[in-house]
Amino acid sequence: MTDANLHSDASAAPAEAEATSHTHPWADLAPESYRLLRLAPLPTDRSSGARPLRFVQLGRVERHAPEQSLLRLSIQLPGQALRKEQNLLEVWADHRNKEVRFGADSGFSIEPLNRGLGRFLLAQGIAWARKQWAHYKVEGGVLGAKEAANEDIRLRRDHVLRAQGFDVDYEDSRLLKARYSAGRVSELYDDWHKEKVQLVPLLDAAAMLEQAEQNLAEQENQIRRLEQRLESFRRDDNSLRFIIACLTVFAVFQAGLLIWMATH
Repeated sequence: MTDANLHSDASAAPAEAEATSHTHPWADLAPESYRLLRLAPLPTDRSSGARPLRFVQLGRVERHAPEQSLLRLSIQLPGQALRKEQNLLEVWADHRNKEVRFGADSGFSIEPLNRGLGRFLLAQGIAWARKQWAHYKVEGGVLGAKEAANEDIRLRRDHVLRAQGFDVDYEDSRLLKARYSAGRVSELYDDWHKEKVQLVPLLDAAAMLEQAEQNLAEQENQIRRLEQRLESFRRDDNSLRFIIACLTVFAVFQAGLLIWMATH
């Protein structure tokens, strides 16, 4: 290893230690409560594809301190791994400056797209902030270009933000650099498309599981009865085939006997 490498390693170590020391104690909070969400089936979309019925999990954790408060919402998809920054919304309330910030530093990326989850998460965060800090100002921010991979996604993103009460302004003619802003928390809206995303209470989820179990049992009984009927039909079919074969042999024998009698 050269002296230059030694120097770079030595300088990198304090930088890493400093970054670790400045990590916020709430940075890696895991969800503490969970809710079940039902994503209603929707017609197939040309950009996002098929949109069947799905169930996903909403995770929630919040913390409060004299200086600030945090709400972190996350969406987990069954059987699907996501990046750490996906399906995550953070709402930070700064009590010193009386300001609320929506969104994590890594941006706001939702999967699956075009299912109403973006508006739902924003609505939940706005409702949480409005309960206690409706008079706080809203901290604006920059909208990343990677969050609008194509025109449809960009228009959908802007529509979601404006529907919740945010303003979206572009800083260039190519519509690449955009900012979102709002006045106070009280000016934002906490509604969403409830026909697209539905919170499923625990008892309703249990009832759905019981109903699904009953439906499966009924289907198994129907399949068993159909298999029994098919087996009965197979036995009847085999009997008929045997009878037909016997009649065919008998008819051939009679035809042969008649020919023999006629010729002799």
